[in-house]
Amino acid sequence: MSTGLTAKNGTDAFGTVSVAMVTPFGRDGDVDLTAGRALARHLVNEGVDSLVLAGTTGESPTTTTAEKLALLKAVKEEVGDEVKLIAGAGTNNTATTIEMVQASAEAGADALLVVTPYYSKPSQAGIQAHFEAVADATELPICLYDIPGRSGAEIASDTIRALAEKPTIRALKDAKGNLGESAALIQETGLAWYSGEDLLNLPFLSIGATGFISVIGHAAPAALRQLHTSFEEGDLARAREINATVMKPLADAQARLGGVSMAKAALRLQGIEVGDPRLPVVGPDDQEVEELRRDLTNAGVL
Repeated sequence: MSTGLTAKNGTDAFGTVSVAMVTPFGRDGDVDLTAGRALARHLVNEGVDSLVLAGTTGESPTTTTAEKLALLKAVKEEVGDEVKLIAGAGTNNTATTIEMVQASAEAGADALLVVTPYYSKPSQAGIQAHFEAVADATELPICLYDIPGRSGAEIASDTIRALAEKPTIRALKDAKGNLGESAALIQETGLAWYSGEDLLNLPFLSIGATGFISVIGHAAPAALRQLHTSFEEGDLARAREINATVMKPLADAQARLGGVSMAKAALRLQGIEVGDPRLPVVGPDDQEVEELRRDLTNAGVL
């Protein structure tokens, strides 16, 4: 019987087990919508209840707005009634972000993932004003994405507290990994919280997170679901086992190869073709593929 250990906050908009889905490309380098449909179907069939499209793992820096929206529409047609579709809409330009937010809503997104404005390193006042402007421009629920290692600027705790007052800002994807700080914010803000670091998925659940937005979930979606379910049912021994034996080798592979390269190569090894990354990201070489094969085997997903 379920003990209800995990938080239910945000599940209606963002789900619990989400994969930040890669964007498939064909041999000609164009977005392969057929492969996108097939990948989305595979992930949903394996237990994923939410997909992030056009995030960093979806190669948002090197895909056009038209390509992003075409993939969103195709996936919506394929699995839209079965999962929550979250559109990656954040940029370092507030006006462009608002345009992407509104276009994603028109294309059928259920929710939005909006990253901290990157590279320009705005002040906390600027970060807050950016997110507030975006929140005022849409009725869709927004998940903030705090990843200072990529963006160059964190969303400070006081800024998160202020932004939580906006009715459309309902969640945060945490790739900062400060569990003590996050635990307090989860309680104070009422925001749904999602792990953005796969090695911390289980610890995040323990402090009140709703779920995770995963990259290694491409290779092990069923195990990711089982980890969440095991925790929810109070089977902590099983959850710890999955975290150590499945998540750890896959997270190690991601650390070596990068999320996009690891995810696309892992899918290929599992018989799911989604093409290669676009430059400047490159796929793994032969030696790296063999190391990845070892990791997938050790994780029990190959």
